[in-house]
Amino acid sequence: MPNRVLGGIFLTIAASIWGGMFVAVKLVVDIIPPIPLVWFRYLVAFVVLSMVVIYEGVNLKIDKKDILLLISIGIIGHTISIVTQEYGTMYSSAQMGSVVTSATPAFMLIFAVWLLKEKITLRKILSVILATIGVIMIAGVDNMDFDKQLGVLFSTIAALTWALMSVMLKLIPSKYPPLLINFYAVITGIVCLAPLNIPTLDLLPWDEILNPVAIGSVVYLGAVSTAGAFLLWNKGLLLMEAGASGLFFFFQPIVGTFLGWLILDEQITLNFWIGSILIFIGVFLVTVRNE
Repeated sequence: MPNRVLGGIFLTIAASIWGGMFVAVKLVVDIIPPIPLVWFRYLVAFVVLSMVVIYEGVNLKIDKKDILLLISIGIIGHTISIVTQEYGTMYSSAQMGSVVTSATPAFMLIFAVWLLKEKITLRKILSVILATIGVIMIAGVDNMDFDKQLGVLFSTIAALTWALMSVMLKLIPSKYPPLLINFYAVITGIVCLAPLNIPTLDLLPWDEILNPVAIGSVVYLGAVSTAGAFLLWNKGLLLMEAGASGLFFFFQPIVGTFLGWLILDEQITLNFWIGSILIFIGVFLVTVRNE
């Protein structure tokens, strides 16, 4: 099988898993609040990633000068972004969370200009404008209750912070493999959230948590979404051109919207479709290069 085809398969599976992630969050977030949910998710991911690290014999040594950057990536991307993402899904819907966060590639342009000194082009400006208008359309400020507007706000913060983290990843020396970066990011998330979770563990409704749906959702979020999907995505990126790979991110909102409708009976409005199309066009403009 050609590398390009195999890479496309890996990227499709990873993005589809992330689409299902929003449904998994929605199924369990009423039982486990976002902050402990993220913490449990990372504990599961840590176990899985530790086994992969041991199996592949990954060298976990990092230079002192790179420690602060790796910790910052863990705080911004794997703590703030994921927590706000799950708050966004809790207050709104799986489909809304998956579509709003899909604006990430367009928002990356803002931080790329700031951190990487990339040139500003008309195409890039148009991309950010379209993605922003798309988010506003989905928010539907005229006909949406406060909780859903709050959900869109949290999801937008999640997209912006994930975009910032994605650009910061480009500052990491290439000698560090993606598995090592993901491993330390998960550890950072666990450490940052521990003080908020350990004192309140007794207050959680364990009789409701210890049921197949809740346990299955946490395992999916930790083992499949956080550990498995990232490994698949990083492997796919190695087999495909960077520009083309961004298009596979579209599978996240498509799958998230479909599963939200199928499993959670979420309704899809006209504003939702218009906003989604604007976001997709914005992301398309920055992921497809001019030939």
